[in-house]
Amino acid sequence: MKERVREIQNFNLISQISHTPRRAVKTIFKLKMLLLGETFPNFTADSTAGEINFHEWLGDSWGILFSHPSDFTPVCTTELARVIKLMPEFAKRNTKVIGLSCDSIASHVEWCKDIITYAGINEDEKFPYPIIEDNQRKIATKLGMLDNDELDTAGMPLTARAVFIVDPNKKYRLSILYPATTGRNFDEILRVIDSMQLTDTAKVATPADWKMGGECMVLPTVPDDKLTSVFPQGVTVVPLPSGKKYLRKTACPKTH
Repeated sequence: MKERVREIQNFNLISQISHTPRRAVKTIFKLKMLLLGETFPNFTADSTAGEINFHEWLGDSWGILFSHPSDFTPVCTTELARVIKLMPEFAKRNTKVIGLSCDSIASHVEWCKDIITYAGINEDEKFPYPIIEDNQRKIATKLGMLDNDELDTAGMPLTARAVFIVDPNKKYRLSILYPATTGRNFDEILRVIDSMQLTDTAKVATPADWKMGGECMVLPTVPDDKLTSVFPQGVTVVPLPSGKKYLRKTACPKTH
């Protein structure tokens, strides 16, 4: 019953926000959840870098779309400043970054001045990545990023701290959703990009707390008689009480 009440509340909020006919809003709620591996929804939006078609902007790069509850807020400012500092790391990984907030482009442009100052960057330098305007919550609604516990002064829901990672084939690869009070761990975002890019090309998976260069786990699909040819660097089988030899480790494959 509680879930049904929340669904009705969401239904009414989205209708109010976007001035979308109730019949159209009902269609939104019938859309199935986006699953990992599916094509990430394309959209066109205004941003601080002009109008952007997301798929065209992405090109042959990996991409990170990260949303923020509001401009001129403390946690969001620290996050966007951190992204500026990490731009060389994203570039090494062939990864583009783009932000989103429910405020206007004019607000974004003014906010960027604060972000640059907090990041310790020369104020004359161009802001290094776009921020999308989503004051009608169209993209936030499409991607399920609204946070009904965080409202603006008009009582409308803001966007949560969402992270979406998309690969060069426009496939949806990973998402993380943080509450408004918790800033993101961008080291973790870099780590998962490293893991996905590595495991896309090598027959390994990455274990808990893995970092680039650490030992990897051999995929269960690799048969024992192929281990030498696939992993010339060697494989270590961890002995377990079950006697099953499924926990197989190998050195991190070279990525270049």
